[in-house]
Amino acid sequence: MSETAFFYALTPDRVLSAVETGGYLPTGHCTPLTCLENRVYDLRLEDESHVVVKFYRPMRWSREAILQEHRFLLDLRDAEIPVCAPLPFSDGETLREIEGIHFAVWPRTGGRAPDELADSEVEVLGRLLARIHNVGATRPAEHRSRLDAEQAGLGPLAQLEALGFPPPECRRRYRKAVEQVAEIYADLSADVPLHRIHGDCHVGNLLRGDDGWFFLDFDDFVTGPAVQDIWMLLPGRDAHAIRQRSLMIDAYRQFRPFESSWLRLVEPLRAFRFIFYAAWIARRWEDSAFPAAFPHFGTATYWENETRDLEEHLVRLQRGENSTEPSLGVADSARDDESELTNEDLFWDL
Repeated sequence: MSETAFFYALTPDRVLSAVETGGYLPTGHCTPLTCLENRVYDLRLEDESHVVVKFYRPMRWSREAILQEHRFLLDLRDAEIPVCAPLPFSDGETLREIEGIHFAVWPRTGGRAPDELADSEVEVLGRLLARIHNVGATRPAEHRSRLDAEQAGLGPLAQLEALGFPPPECRRRYRKAVEQVAEIYADLSADVPLHRIHGDCHVGNLLRGDDGWFFLDFDDFVTGPAVQDIWMLLPGRDAHAIRQRSLMIDAYRQFRPFESSWLRLVEPLRAFRFIFYAAWIARRWEDSAFPAAFPHFGTATYWENETRDLEEHLVRLQRGENSTEPSLGVADSARDDESELTNEDLFWDL
């Protein structure tokens, strides 16, 4: 059985057997958790505790890249930053393999993802982000992606085109918009420092429980600019979001410097997010869960909307508009409850 076929065919008995090989003693209770990218399960152990086991999608990250994710999390845990770090197997390692599929075990963390953030919570999270970035800057991550114009913009574009997207009627317009966004980002980010960051730091990857906040799921951690984590926690463009972002940055500066000029990267980074999600869905289309989750993907209407949104976003960039002042852009326009979701709406981890 190929790695991909085994990944799609994971069953509770295979999950339990894999965990047992690492020295854990599951009772047989195995609950799949919602996750499109990887395969994740909640297991109850014989001591009545619970763990979460994650099977990494094959051909996505190398073993070295996954271990750098674990290293980052262990660095953060050692600095007493609230993250969910992997647990060791019986041999002391945090990563094992079965049928070519890497997997790891994690503690189950209680809490709820916030619907919105109060000002006091924004300030707490700003200080925590600064501490995460202080740790992130202490060592390189040469096996992880870099959030630069090539890897965050032009790379996903090349993947889309190799898979036959966008359709011919949109392809030239879409390519031109992506190339122009990448050029603007390359210019604006020339002197901005890069280091290990969460990279996918939206509220869906936060838990608030009795013990406070936990940052979850560093699966997509990258080497990138600090502002990526800040804008993703507060992605809005309205006056409330801009005010809260200012509060977060002020709190961040209590532990780590932050240059106001870095906010110029927010809008091109937002555009990269649209492109990234389109490429992500296209790469995963053979997985039956993706057509079910994104039924409009690939239609002419979908790609016309994506192209138009990207072009309108580019106009904002060319006018020099940024996310330091409130404004109403295409992503903020009121959407009918029945309207089709586009990549602009996708700020959750899967």
